[in-house]
Amino acid sequence: MAPPAVAPALGRRVFVVGVGMTKFEKPGSREQFDYPNMAEEAGQKALDDAGIPYSAVEQAYVGYVYGDSTCGQRAVYHSLGLTGIPIVNVNNNCATGSTALFMARQLIQGGLANCVLALGFEKMERGSLTSKFMDRENPVGKHMEVIVNKCGLAAAPVASQMFGNAGKEHMEKYGTKVEHFAKIAWKNHSHSTNNPNSQFQKEYSLEEILQSRKVFDYLTILQCCPTSDGAAAAILASEEFVRNNGLESKAVEIVAQEMTTDFPSSFEENSCIKAVGYDMTKEAAKRCFSKAGLKPEDVDVIELHDCFSANELITYEALGLCPEGII
Repeated sequence: MAPPAVAPALGRRVFVVGVGMTKFEKPGSREQFDYPNMAEEAGQKALDDAGIPYSAVEQAYVGYVYGDSTCGQRAVYHSLGLTGIPIVNVNNNCATGSTALFMARQLIQGGLANCVLALGFEKMERGSLTSKFMDRENPVGKHMEVIVNKCGLAAAPVASQMFGNAGKEHMEKYGTKVEHFAKIAWKNHSHSTNNPNSQFQKEYSLEEILQSRKVFDYLTILQCCPTSDGAAAAILASEEFVRNNGLESKAVEIVAQEMTTDFPSSFEENSCIKAVGYDMTKEAAKRCFSKAGLKPEDVDVIELHDCFSANELITYEALGLCPEGII
């Protein structure tokens, strides 16, 4: 008997064939915008964009951080359909949405499915993020030990201290100025005026950013991302599915995607920059460029998670967009 067919070492090609997104709103500001409503809007837009029915979806990965277990099932069941498919809930902090996409892609790449939905939503509270479970170890407790041992603990939101102190370390190490971080916020707020789905769509001057309310040390409120309510979705498909459904004209291939987690350097080098993920970002970028056969210089457009202006600048270097310390 002949052995079963085995997919190549790199797996099958994976394509995005449909996407959808809601407008992102200030928490609680939009009526009838609970997470099932968000999921329905983003998910249906993605299906419409792909031109396929929900019944074509074989599995779904649904990401969120703030919510009870199995919110993914509730979000999908009465919004998109009850077809009995596996629905897997994903919670991975800031990487939640990209992790859902990563898992959906792996499923198709490995030959286990031909069409998968990756969906992410968040219904948040107003104000800075806070811990919800005070009777157990904090997931970032060991990261905070590095920050506190080096910089102490301030009366400010924890996330702003983590990334703010990483920025301060960059200043001490390379002579970076407060204005460099503020210019990143100026650029991002400027971009928001062209994005109809952005929560804030107002341009600010550099001086307004520098003079806005302080959150932690040099980090002002206009250099910190807000909490938001909203959702986004993507339909991923195999090459076979694309061809069988005539989707060639709209299929966008994911040529490389990588995911890493912390290395010992996050905790052992007494570095705030390393503690907030510099080395794992650098390694993920290295692997991604290698698999794609490209270099940072080949990239024309980058969509970058800018939770704080300091994180964005540090990530430029980790991605290889510029040498360390060269502004």
